[in-house]
Amino acid sequence: MSAPQSTTTAPGIWQRFWQWLPDRVDKRIRVFAWLSFIAEVTIIGTGGAVRLTGSGLGCPTWPTCTPESLVPTQEMGIHGLIEFGNRTMTGLVGIIAAIVLVLVLKLRHERRDLYVLAVVVLGGVAAQAIVGGITVLTGLNPFIVGFHYVSSLALVCVTAAFLVRMSQPAGPRTLVVPRWHAVLAHVTTLAMALTIAFGVLTTGAGPHSGDADAGRNGFNAELLEHIHAWPGYALFALTVALVVAGWRARGAAPALLRWTVVLLGVELVQIAVGLYQARNGLPELAVGVHMVLAALAAAAMTTVVLHLKAPATQAVHS
Repeated sequence: MSAPQSTTTAPGIWQRFWQWLPDRVDKRIRVFAWLSFIAEVTIIGTGGAVRLTGSGLGCPTWPTCTPESLVPTQEMGIHGLIEFGNRTMTGLVGIIAAIVLVLVLKLRHERRDLYVLAVVVLGGVAAQAIVGGITVLTGLNPFIVGFHYVSSLALVCVTAAFLVRMSQPAGPRTLVVPRWHAVLAHVTTLAMALTIAFGVLTTGAGPHSGDADAGRNGFNAELLEHIHAWPGYALFALTVALVVAGWRARGAAPALLRWTVVLLGVELVQIAVGLYQARNGLPELAVGVHMVLAALAAAAMTTVVLHLKAPATQAVHS
């Protein structure tokens, strides 16, 4: 009698679980979507701490911390703990991403946008873990470290996109601003991408390599600091223009104006921190804050771009 009972129990458990899953965007999805975004931003901060404290090789092997131990040993000191803490954070980020994907599973047809974004985040976290391992195995190659950071920024943007789209209904989307406004926003996005790219190269040439024995990318750090600033100031000017454009379109897209102002505010703080760190010998804390602010700026830029359009049923043409 026991065997037939077990075969009927499993489908019953699965059916109850399926019924429990959300059939619309509810509080469960919203909470874990926000947790996913916060975790992606946080891991940029912990990754920066690894690099800025010289703990990049605190765990010299991967996926274990040492050839003989999964976790850091007492002899490895604080650097091993910091590096292992960042690896542990990767696991937490992955768990949250998996929960979000499971929660939108029942919505995969009517909210394919959310389902695809959730798949991208979970796949990206898995890929990031592998890239992190390659980073360690290559002795903190600055180009791979830079790619690791940019990939983390991309995941922040994807989780930000999920937050935006989960608050909007599904269906076709239509521009709510003039086309020139949309073009200006995309040009601003390009300026941000260039600013981040040169910032990564500048860091790769600077003193914060993650380990005393790690190599640098060979570029002139002082020259790159100036080159990094050029698209940064262009980005700021373009964002000011976006705020003016958003003010003109505020009747059709009030949320767009709000998020453009948020973007401008983040950039102002980012510029202030950048000037401070450049004039004070790149203090570790300031560099770490600069890294996290870049992630928040990229998220805000993503949100601005996504608010250029609205569901066709709600769109008001300018």
